[in-house]
Amino acid sequence: MGKLIEACVPDIGDYRDVPVIEILVGPGDRVEANTTVVVLESDKATLDVPAGHGGLVEEVLVRAGDLVSQGSPVLRVRNRIAAAVLTDLAPAQPETAETSARRQPHAAETHIAPVLATSTSKVGPCGPAVRRLAREFGVDIGRLKGSGPKGRLLKEDVLARVRKAVHEEMHADRADPTKGAEAEKPARPAVDYSRFGKIERIQRSRIRQIASDNLARNWATIPHVTNFDHADISALEEFRKQANAEQRDGSARLTLLPFILKAAALALQRYPAFNSTVDGNESIVRSYRHIGFAVDTPEGLVVPVVRDADKKGLLDIARESDELVRLARAGKLGPDRMRGGCFTVSNLGSAGGSGFTPIINAPEVAILGVARSEICPVWDGVQFQPRLVLPLCLSWDHRALDGVAAARFLGFLAGMLSDFRRAVL
Repeated sequence: MGKLIEACVPDIGDYRDVPVIEILVGPGDRVEANTTVVVLESDKATLDVPAGHGGLVEEVLVRAGDLVSQGSPVLRVRNRIAAAVLTDLAPAQPETAETSARRQPHAAETHIAPVLATSTSKVGPCGPAVRRLAREFGVDIGRLKGSGPKGRLLKEDVLARVRKAVHEEMHADRADPTKGAEAEKPARPAVDYSRFGKIERIQRSRIRQIASDNLARNWATIPHVTNFDHADISALEEFRKQANAEQRDGSARLTLLPFILKAAALALQRYPAFNSTVDGNESIVRSYRHIGFAVDTPEGLVVPVVRDADKKGLLDIARESDELVRLARAGKLGPDRMRGGCFTVSNLGSAGGSGFTPIINAPEVAILGVARSEICPVWDGVQFQPRLVLPLCLSWDHRALDGVAAARFLGFLAGMLSDFRRAVL
């Protein structure tokens, strides 16, 4: 029958209770000594657990989601190699009563042999970095053919599959807009969280489900780059407070948002490439400037759109944006009020933070993130002066734009907010 060998988690450093994320073999599979049979994932890296010795998989001892540590058994392999040979292959260990017993004729059949490996019989040889990249993009590496030495899977193979999926989806959308070819999704391990304590299952709202799919698709298919800058809004804030104090007719009060929306519209007018969308080998440049802005609602984020923001005054934008926010939070924002956007603003100023990398809202090619303003010391050539500084974060699509254009666009927008008199030029 051969010897029954137990493959265990090897030395993985200081990691403890690491989750099992992939099981690559099953009972009846034949494996080689260096075949990766289980993949673990720590907070910093993926870790491969090998069979240790070639043979027939008798039993898998773990499930996806189980927590394991060094020495934890993961499966049993039936091996025909003699016990003496197995002992020679095992890592050298100090002599103990247990290891001495293994050398006796009637020693127990189970033998622990932790040996590191980087290849699998199921998917071909590939490293942990390639495996992680494939999971992030939802690519089944078992369906890929490696282009590296001896058929080894490379990152380029994974990225080529992603590009192919995007191309197929774009062509499917043109043929039938109602049936887009859905990108492959990573297989998530089925984890029984109730094993570890009390849980509660909460159904995600329809808005969150839709947003989740859109964000995942945009992040996976758009090459994002984010530029950072800041605007000195000390003068703007002084003007805003003065304008609100002078109002007598009950008009909408000016917040920072109308200034940002107006500045964004004027920046699109100055740099029309940011008002485009990618369509195959062409770019479609819009002649209108409709600006969307993210609104936090109890059901999730929605993005209403202020149309022709470049042609409207600040008070008009303030009134319209207030109404859109009210409708959004009441759940009464119609689909027509969220369509046709050219550019999106995500303002997290009230929530805090010094910066972030917003995800582009396709088919747009850029999005502006606004963080919390704060008083900072700014050198005026003679001394430091306390100034109100607003952090700006611009994510852009590298298929349509480049770094120089992004820096100029963001610099123009920051300059507009620093001295809003430029809006009338």
